[in-house]
Amino acid sequence: MSARFAQLKALVDSLEADFTKFYEKGNNAAGTRVRKGMQDLKNLAQEIRVEVQDKKNAEEGEEG
Repeated sequence: MSARFAQLKALVDSLEADFTKFYEKGNNAAGTRVRKGMQDLKNLAQEIRVEVQDKKNAEEGEEG
């Protein structure tokens, strides 16, 4: 679990500079990188959601 959280946190942290460049300096290339990073974040979040659901379902199956 902690490895996935660290991966998620690292991805968010890696976007900070591009967010600043885009929102404060109007750098459109940084905006493109932000959009790509947000898509990567969405994909990672979906992977984690599936893992959590699978783990939850596996544990429920063991109980029943």
